[in-house]
Amino acid sequence: MTDTPEPDALPPLARHAVHVFGERGLAPEGVVRDDTLAAEVPVALVFNGVSHAVMMATPQDLEAFALGFALSEGILDSAADCRGIDVRTVEALDAGLPEGMPGIEVQLEVSTRSFERLKDRRRSLAGRTGCGVCGVESFAGLDLSPQRVPPRDWIERIDLATVLRAFAAMPPRQVLNAEAGAIHAAAWATVDGELTDLMEDVGRHNALDKLLGALARANRLQEPGFVLMSSRGSHELVRKCARLGIAAMATISAPTAMGVRMAELSGLRFWGLCRAPRGVLYANGLGAPSASTASATASMP
Repeated sequence: MTDTPEPDALPPLARHAVHVFGERGLAPEGVVRDDTLAAEVPVALVFNGVSHAVMMATPQDLEAFALGFALSEGILDSAADCRGIDVRTVEALDAGLPEGMPGIEVQLEVSTRSFERLKDRRRSLAGRTGCGVCGVESFAGLDLSPQRVPPRDWIERIDLATVLRAFAAMPPRQVLNAEAGAIHAAAWATVDGELTDLMEDVGRHNALDKLLGALARANRLQEPGFVLMSSRGSHELVRKCARLGIAAMATISAPTAMGVRMAELSGLRFWGLCRAPRGVLYANGLGAPSASTASATASMP
């Protein structure tokens, strides 16, 4: 799912002249070339006219991002609580930003119930590439209590071969990262390992929110399948998935200890360090401790 671009929409990639040194065959003085860089833009999420968060994000699929953020952060109970989303570019001068650094404002109109809940627990989340807990005033404000994922009778089908099959299908669909690098991806795969959706962003949490938002808009959050991430497995990614009832996640890099514990407590199946032909099952999604290495015997299709 891709947002319809507005006439003044900001591009997700930018060209920049760079001076390259040390490359084989180059003269000692180097050479000037054009390079492709990932855009990183401040995106303000505004709920019923009240600014709630400013995230550094890739300016693409922002309607899906805003909806996914609102759902995964517990602001909305369902996509139906969002009455409308409007995306507009704000020039740097108008936004109070440095010259050449415009911003984007995403206005969400949400239900009265959702807005009242948001006002009750608002806290600053400003200016981050990824979600964390900076600025929280007490341990109680961390919001680490996991949602329990309902048992799935298909969960053991998310085995190493299935996970690696899905990961193998990701690179051709990571279009922005192929051009610029520095861009994460969040993807959705079926229980057979077929990759069906992929979203990209400079922030791993943003990429996941874009994916969750796209699934929510298509009423697909409850379909059997799992999330893949081109990143480490942090507790925040696990919490977002568990909150929306997603029962399995796989990451290409290692998890954190808190990420694994969050998966155990929420009943989410959690694969990490998924680099063919190997992967590690840190939480099996069956309610029992299961940290174990799936060996290099997995076969790729």
